[in-house]
Amino acid sequence: MDGRIPAIAILAVAITAGGGMWYAQEYGFYDEIDPATVQLTVMRNGAPVPLSIDAVQAIDAGSSPIRWRACFQLLEPLPDGAEPFPAPTPLVPPNWFSCFDAGQLQADLKSGAATAYLSQPEIRPDVDRVIAVYPDGRAFGWHQFNDKTPERGVMD
Repeated sequence: MDGRIPAIAILAVAITAGGGMWYAQEYGFYDEIDPATVQLTVMRNGAPVPLSIDAVQAIDAGSSPIRWRACFQLLEPLPDGAEPFPAPTPLVPPNWFSCFDAGQLQADLKSGAATAYLSQPEIRPDVDRVIAVYPDGRAFGWHQFNDKTPERGVMD
C-alpha cells in the first residue's frame, strides 16, 4: 500500500509529459501561413524565377528550420532550365496537415511521377527549399538540409 501513491504519481507525470510532448510536436509549434504571403521561386541558371501559384496551404514553425511544408497548384509550367534537385527527401508533416503525404511523394519522386527542383538554396543556413512538381501542376514544397558542408558535421 505504501508504494501505490508514488507509483500512481510517477505514472500520472509520465502520461502528462508524454501527452505534452506529443501535443508540442503535432500542434504546439506549427503555424498555418497566410496563403497570400507565400511566394515561391525555382532556380534557373543560378537565379530565382518567381512562380505563379494558387490553392496554397502552408505551415511553418520557428522551432526548426525544416518544418516548413506547402501544397499548391502551379498556374503556369515551370520555366525551361529549372534546376533539378538531386536527392529530394520529403519530410513527414504533422498528421493534421493532410494535403502533404511524404510517403506518397517520395514514391512518386522515385518512380518519376513527380520531379524535384531547387526552389531556393540556403533559405536558412545549410537548408534548401525544395519543390516537387507533378505534370498536372500539383506541387509540394519542403525544407531539406543540404550537404554543402558535410565535413563540419554541425549546423550554423
